[in-house]
Amino acid sequence: MTVTKNLKPTGLAVLAAGAMLALAACSPAAPDVTSSSAGTSAAASSTSTVTASASPTPSPGTSATVGKIVEGFPESLIPVMPGATVISSSLDKAKQPATAALVASITAPTAAVMDFYTKHLEGQGFKAVPGDAVGTVASKDFVRNDNETVNVAVVEAAGVSTFTIGANVAVESAK
Repeated sequence: MTVTKNLKPTGLAVLAAGAMLALAACSPAAPDVTSSSAGTSAAASSTSTVTASASPTPSPGTSATVGKIVEGFPESLIPVMPGATVISSSLDKAKQPATAALVASITAPTAAVMDFYTKHLEGQGFKAVPGDAVGTVASKDFVRNDNETVNVAVVEAAGVSTFTIGANVAVESAK
């Protein structure tokens, strides 16, 4: 697969959205929307009130950090590619499946990043799912035991590949 050096805004948006989803340790509840109506003779009027929920509180076993590997991160499951710089990482072992995410960059081509993680994950029993891209973004999914998944997505610009890895695995695998 060839990835051009000029990123299209949609490709970068897909990577950014994937990174944000992967790093979300918990999500806030949907807003409480209540409606009331009052009638007057033949016409009825209605009003809506939206109440925002409180900010989410991290649960025990959930952590994230910027610029380094978070404590307890399963580096045997998702190692940092040699020469890569960690942008952020997160880990949530509070629920099943456990969720781990890594965002990093390296001055290596997209193919080298994909090859490194494909070999590593297949060595751990993950099987690659058909497909190598989502739109113009290099993206590969892996499955193990029908209930553990890993996604590797890479965007390359100006000779730098930025990659996001998100894993949903058994808590025992996130060690």
